[in-house]
Amino acid sequence: MAKNSSKFATLGQQEADTADLESLVGYNLKRAYIIVEAHFREAVGKDGMSARVFSALSLTVSYPNITQIALARVMGIERSGLVAIVDELEAYGYLQRAPVPGDRRIQALVPTEEGLAAYNEALGLVRDKEERLLSDLTGVERQTLFALLKKIRRMEED
Repeated sequence: MAKNSSKFATLGQQEADTADLESLVGYNLKRAYIIVEAHFREAVGKDGMSARVFSALSLTVSYPNITQIALARVMGIERSGLVAIVDELEAYGYLQRAPVPGDRRIQALVPTEEGLAAYNEALGLVRDKEERLLSDLTGVERQTLFALLKKIRRMEED
């Protein structure tokens, strides 16, 4: 066992790039996600919104009066997991729950003025950070990257 770990310590990047992991989509997506997530955190600040909270706020800004059920479905998370996110946004003063006419069991989510301002500020910071992160990609490469990522997401949704 020690022999293998010492061998790994001497691996150069070129040898590491030929490892079986490098041929796996999941591994490469996870490694890329770690980098993108770190840039997101840097953009919003260490005490800023998490990516999940930002996503929920973004969707409520885009779709005011979205129900919690619909928001959970769009985000691809369990409704029970969404409750903590909505509570956090409400505690920040970024979101408020509103009754849905005709169905008292369902609540709609509406961004507040503070929520709109916080979202627009965070969105600008994140876009600037992503622009720098992807600056080595051509316009066509960026379009291809987004198209492929969306295609993977759609395959799972179908």
